[in-house]
Amino acid sequence: MSIFFMFGKYSTEALKKISSERTDKAVAVIKKHGGEVKSMYCLLGEHDLILIVEFPNIEQAMMASVDLHKLTGISFTTSPVVDAEKFDRLIGEAKEI
Repeated sequence: MSIFFMFGKYSTEALKKISSERTDKAVAVIKKHGGEVKSMYCLLGEHDLILIVEFPNIEQAMMASVDLHKLTGISFTTSPVVDAEKFDRLIGEAKEI
């Protein structure tokens, strides 16, 4: 499983439909695509929402991102991430080539 950050931006229409029921449906969409929500936060600034999610692969993350937009009207930018320790190791290996 890989970790993805899903940065959401509300449209005016999406703001009108905020509810705990919609959040539950969004979590179900993520599960349908093999994902598991690790945490969700609302933000001030450039992004309105961040979901930290594990998916089996990038294809599942992409499908979930599109389905979430269809369900909620929220535009998502979905990015794969690695933790700093793994990043250091990967970069160390790349320098040796």
